[in-house]
Order: sequence, then C-alpha cells, then structure tokens
Amino acid sequence: MEQIAPKLLNTGMEALVGGVLAALVAQILKFIFYTIIHRKIDFRIFTTTGGMPSSHSAGVVSLATSIGIISGFMSPLFAIAMGNALVVMYDAAGIRRASGKMAVCLNKMMEDFYKHDINAAGTKLKELLGHTPIEVFCGALLGVLFAFYFHYIVLM
Repeated sequence: MEQIAPKLLNTGMEALVGGVLAALVAQILKFIFYTIIHRKIDFRIFTTTGGMPSSHSAGVVSLATSIGIISGFMSPLFAIAMGNALVVMYDAAGIRRASGKMAVCLNKMMEDFYKHDINAAGTKLKELLGHTPIEVFCGALLGVLFAFYFHYIVLM
C-alpha cells in the first residue's frame, strides 16, 4: 500500500477509488445488518438495491467529499460532484422508493387476480428498490466519513 498511496493521493483516482470503496463498505454493512436482524446469511444482499445504509449515497457522497478535499469545497468540481450526489440521493429516496411501493401493490393485485393459477402471473416484481430517508442519510454520512478516513488515514 505504501507504493500505491502516493500515486493516488490528491488525484482523481483517489476520488474514484474512495467512492467505489465507500459503496463496497456500505454493501458489506448491509450484509452484516441483514444477517444480524434476520439471523440468516443471504449473499444476494451484495447485489441488491435498497436497505441500510444506501451504498449509492455512500459512493456518490464519498466521491464528492474526496473532490472537495482535493480541489476545495468551493471549487466548481465539488459543486458538480455534490449536485450529482444530491440527484442520486433524491432518486434513491424518492423515485425508486415510489417504484418499490408500486411493485408491492402490483404484486398484491396479481396474487388476487391469479389465485387459481399464481404461476400464470409470471415472476413477482422486485419490491425493495429504493431507500428510506434515514437509509440515504446514513449512506451519505458513511460516504463523508469514509472519504476523510481514506484521504487522511489510509493514503497519508
């Protein structure tokens, strides 16, 4: 790591790697929380959307924070990255969450309609698509903390 760190420090690669790693850490935490709460192991959690914390939020906020650390929090680059992060977080808590609620309703309707032959309805729609506001907030907080940790502890 000693040879890699100087090459990443204060570069766009630091921001990119930090964002991806923050999202990965969020997915690992999501797996751990799911295993503790449900008392079972389900590796599909690593590839699903929704849940606590939001890995999308962690990734984009870590990316934006890293850019702020490197280029300055008043720079145009940080403004662009933060604007992108806000859109992603709004989408996760708004549009994708609404889509998940709609999927619940449609699945219930299909169950009621096809009681005689449930397989005729096809497969169920995915219901856990978005995040609650607290899941988005925790993902964003994780992203900020991870970016500072990655920059000042891991790479320095």
